[in-house]
Amino acid sequence: MHYIVKNRKKYAMKTTKQFFIYAFFMMGSLLVNAQQQINSTLVCDGNTRSYTIYIPASYNGELAFPLLFNFHGGGGDIQGYLSLVDMRPIADTANVILVYPQALTDPENGDATWMHKEPTDHDDVLFVEAMLSAISSEYNVNLSRIYACGYSNGGEFAYDIACRMNASIAAVGAVARTMYMGSFNNCAPVHPTGILTILGTADAISDYNGINFGGIQYYLSADDVHEYWANFNNCDTNPDITNVPNTDASDGSTVEKYSWSDASGCAYVEHFKVIGGGHDWPGVFGNMDINASQEIWRFVSRYDLSGLIDCNSSSVNEMQQGSIHLNAYPNPTQGNFTIDWNEAYSATYQIYSIVGGLVQSGELINGSNMISTDGLNANVYMIKVGQYTQRIIKTP
Repeated sequence: MHYIVKNRKKYAMKTTKQFFIYAFFMMGSLLVNAQQQINSTLVCDGNTRSYTIYIPASYNGELAFPLLFNFHGGGGDIQGYLSLVDMRPIADTANVILVYPQALTDPENGDATWMHKEPTDHDDVLFVEAMLSAISSEYNVNLSRIYACGYSNGGEFAYDIACRMNASIAAVGAVARTMYMGSFNNCAPVHPTGILTILGTADAISDYNGINFGGIQYYLSADDVHEYWANFNNCDTNPDITNVPNTDASDGSTVEKYSWSDASGCAYVEHFKVIGGGHDWPGVFGNMDINASQEIWRFVSRYDLSGLIDCNSSSVNEMQQGSIHLNAYPNPTQGNFTIDWNEAYSATYQIYSIVGGLVQSGELINGSNMISTDGLNANVYMIKVGQYTQRIIKTP
C-alpha cells in the first residue's frame, strides 16, 4: 500500500497574531486561482520517493486536466532539471498538470538513475503507478491523456513506460536516447501510441546507431526504434522528410523532421534528426533551431488512449467497432457491460487497469456476453481480445 505525504510550505508569522490570521485567509483565497508547485513524497516498494507537481492557475477541479511526467537524466535531480527543462510556462497556457519525479541512487554507479543496472529488483514503474494513483485521487486528471517524456536516461525510461504501462500512456517523447533492449524485449503495447524522438547524430553518449558491446546489443538504433513503433501503429514505414529552417547557423547543427503516418494520413511517429547535434535538449542547449519542450507538448497533446484525437485514423474504438469483431457496451457503464463477439470461435478477454495491470479475464463465445464489473472500481480500463482492443469506462 502506498502512502502519500505532502510537504507544504509554511508562511512566516509577522508582527501580530491578527495580521497572521488575515494573511493566512487571504493566501488561501488567492491560491484558488494561482499556480501551485508542491513537493511531495510517497512510500513505494520500501523507499520514500520524491516528486514535484506543478498545477497551473487555470485548474479549479471542475475540468479534468491531462498530466505529463517529465523524467530527468541520469545523475540529475528535480531542482537542476526543472531549472533547465522548465515546462511550467507551457503548462500555464496548455492547461496540463506537470510532474517532475526524482530517481533513486543506483548502488552500481552511485547516480540517481532510472532503470537500475542489472542485476536488480528495483522497478521504477511501480513508482510511476503509485504517483498516478495518488495524483489522480487528489486532482481531477484526464486518465485518457497521460503522457511521459524525458532526457537521456529519463528518455530511456519514457520508452519503458510506453511499453510496460501502455494501457495508461497515450504518447511519449524521448530526447537524447534510443530504446533499451530490455524495454524492447518486454514491450507489449495495446493501443495506438504516439512516439516522438529527438536525437543528435553526433551524440557521444546515446549513439544514434545504437550500442553494441562484446557482441551484445544494449540499445536499438534510431532507425530500429522508429520502425518498431511505425509498424505497431500501422504506419507506412517510408517517412515523410522535411528540412527544419536553420534559424541559428551558429549552433553547428541542422534538423530534419521525419513523420510516419497511417493510411489515413495521421502521424503516429515523429523524429527530429539533429544532424551534428550532441547530447542536447534543443532550445535550451545544443541545437537552437527547435525547442524540444514545445515540440514534445505539441506532439503528445494530440493523443488520447484511443489514438490521435480528431483524426480520421482508426483509433482504438473506431478500429474495433468498424470491423464489428469486438464491441463492448454500454460505455461508460455503472454496472455490467456486454461484449458482442462476432467470431465463430471462442476467445479469452482481458481487462487492464489504468496502470497496465490485469484485473479481470474470462472466456467469450460467439454472440452477446454479459461481463460483470462488480470487482472493478470506477475508473478507465482497457479490454483486449486477441488483436482487438477497446477502452471502457466504469462510472461511480
